Amino acid sequence: MRAPRSLRFRLLAGAALWIALALAAAGVGLSALFRDHVIARFDTELEHHLDQLAANIDVGADGKPVLPQSLSDPRFQRPLSGLYWQVQAGDAVLRSRSLWDVVLDLPPDPDRSPHRHDVKGPGGQSLVVIERSVTLADTGANLRLAVAADRSELATVMRAFNVTLAGSLGLLAVALILAAVIQVQVGLFPLVRLRRGLAEVRAGRTERLGGTLPSEVQPLVDDLNALLGHASDVVARSRLEAGNLAHALKTNLAILANEAAALDEVAARPINRQIDLIRRTIDHHMARARAAATKGVPGSSTAIEGAVAAIVRVMRRLYDERGLDIEDRIPPGLVFAGDRQDFDEILGNLVDNACKWASRRVQITAGADGGMIWLAVDDDGPGLADAERDAVLAPGVRLDESVPGSGLGLAMVREFAGLYGGRLDLDRSPLGGLRALVELPTIP
Repeated sequence: MRAPRSLRFRLLAGAALWIALALAAAGVGLSALFRDHVIARFDTELEHHLDQLAANIDVGADGKPVLPQSLSDPRFQRPLSGLYWQVQAGDAVLRSRSLWDVVLDLPPDPDRSPHRHDVKGPGGQSLVVIERSVTLADTGANLRLAVAADRSELATVMRAFNVTLAGSLGLLAVALILAAVIQVQVGLFPLVRLRRGLAEVRAGRTERLGGTLPSEVQPLVDDLNALLGHASDVVARSRLEAGNLAHALKTNLAILANEAAALDEVAARPINRQIDLIRRTIDHHMARARAAATKGVPGSSTAIEGAVAAIVRVMRRLYDERGLDIEDRIPPGLVFAGDRQDFDEILGNLVDNACKWASRRVQITAGADGGMIWLAVDDDGPGLADAERDAVLAPGVRLDESVPGSGLGLAMVREFAGLYGGRLDLDRSPLGGLRALVELPTIP
């Protein structure tokens, strides 16, 4: 069985276990101490009754024991009350009214000092007997005195005490567990703040973890901030170096283009074609490098609703002469876990491709499902046959040379989506043309 991963659960489970064990041990100990105390008090009370019986007993002229004065406890006068006395003088027996017509069957015992027996009493009662043998000084008579009490009184007292003790310890356990819950909540609150801070960084709302945390946690925060800073610096330097490289290459390409312009048209055509191909290749790999550098960097996020609205505004101006109806239906709150420029490359290529082929209408919709966001770009153009859909995703493939473009757009979108752990699918659109469906990661 897999161990729970929650630190809070482990702390609370450990605290609850130790509280339960400690209180159980305390309950057993207190119950044993109380039982010993009750038994000692029980025996002491019987010894007091035995001393009172010895002080008042006498022997009559006929040699039989007599008790001129009743003992003080009224239970001796109530039949089967659970408290009894008995005196034996040879074969003569004198007993308390509470014994009624029962004679206690005491075992033979020559011991004259007070000692204890367990015997059966009236109605099957289990009795504790304290007895002693005495010799009267004035008559020389030997008497065996016994006082007995029902053992069930001990069980009743112990049962009542144990019920009260269990209830009290149960309430104490609940109070201690609640205190442990509060203690754990307060103790782990800095980690909760740290988790919220990390969520803010991942959502792109802040670049660093802020606030002062306890000394046990603050070094971790400092190290995380240093790591975030280093990652941001690495990305910035990579982009700067790639940009410088692209600028240097494009400058040389511009020089080559100027040189080609001095040639006649037939000679310059293959040169210009290669220059355009190199320029597109540079743009493609620059965008790919940027996406790879941005992927997974904390704090990199893009709000989908605003980014889509900006792309729609650009496309409406770009295709204003054709009078296209470009519609976006984007629910608020969707966030792409990546760079805004990469998102513009992905969606911009899809929308631009749809606008090139659309007759009158382009529609952009979005949603979230299973930790991913999806964006669907539909058009009412001619669409593509099943065999053609796979072909157009290959770099440089153009099915219609009359439509302007490099043939790298859909291939770049598929590659960008793959770099972010997403995918691009082409299908028939409900509008009649092509549907481009791209899935991208979102902020958890």
